Amino acid sequence: MAANPRRNRKLLLTCGGCIFIGALFAISLYSNAASSGGGGGRNSLSEAAAGSHAESDSRNLGDAHRAAPLIFVGGMPRSGTTLMRAMLDAHPLIRCGEETRVIPRILQMRNHWARSQKETLRLQEAGLSSPVIDAAISAFVYEIVVRHGDPAPRLCNKDPFTIKSAEYLLTLFPNSKFVFMIRDPRATVHSIISRKVTITGFDLTNFKQCLEKWNAAVKTMNAQCDALGPKKCLKVHYEQLVLHPHQQLQKTLAFLDIPWHDSVMHHEKLINKPGGVSLSKVERSSDQVIKPVNLGALTKWVGHVPKEVEAELGEIAPMMKVFGYDPSDPNPKYGEPDPDVAKAS
Repeated sequence: MAANPRRNRKLLLTCGGCIFIGALFAISLYSNAASSGGGGGRNSLSEAAAGSHAESDSRNLGDAHRAAPLIFVGGMPRSGTTLMRAMLDAHPLIRCGEETRVIPRILQMRNHWARSQKETLRLQEAGLSSPVIDAAISAFVYEIVVRHGDPAPRLCNKDPFTIKSAEYLLTLFPNSKFVFMIRDPRATVHSIISRKVTITGFDLTNFKQCLEKWNAAVKTMNAQCDALGPKKCLKVHYEQLVLHPHQQLQKTLAFLDIPWHDSVMHHEKLINKPGGVSLSKVERSSDQVIKPVNLGALTKWVGHVPKEVEAELGEIAPMMKVFGYDPSDPNPKYGEPDPDVAKAS
């Protein structure tokens, strides 16, 4: 029997709704238990909040968590998001941690509902107005960010696709900031294919199709970042982070209003150490960020782009030019590395 796309979409929304309601129920149980003196887990959310947020703890969430100055690191997978978060994780004031995977999913679900008039009406009729859903999603996101790792003055989330919802996240957390990682798409796609990174909609046997998917995704991400403006969203090119880590990290920390600390230059020394950089055994980039910053990955893609794709790069992936990459140059030079980086490579 042939599959019914409409029925499948309806089933997806129904299942998604059940998951979301379950998540809200769990948050409700936790909040009720906390307010009645129950606890467990972290001592309080205040351990992970910065400055004036210290008085807000898990026993009285309310909307105080929405003032938290969260950091969101995003971009296409295989674009340096893990390297950036590992470097930030090495800072004693920051904790990012592994990808949660659930945060982009809950945001995607909310986007599906927002685009469907029928679902929006159903939710409104059930008393689930936008403010109610926003309050629930902000609490869900905050709880996940806080509780999946150690406490720290500044909390950071690295789920690559969250930046596709940057404008919405900023309405939930007005003091948050975003770091958008950008990389030459030829390198990104070659890495996705060669390392067999599974991404919904990407055909790992088709370089051209993956480039087209990359273009569509980063076009959305770039538009979101531009809408936020340079005070809220910082664009960082992976190649420049590798070539000039000190300069790029100084710029990033200044953007985040966090003082410089030399530990960010040696994240590899803090891998899986207490208070250091915690890595997942299943994330594809974990085996690479255990090494010092080096030039190895910059040009691995050279010679692996199909000739027929090379001839059409400008049309297949027009965002290349927007980001400053030359589609007509099959072997680009991204710049001269800092002496320390050249030595380590």
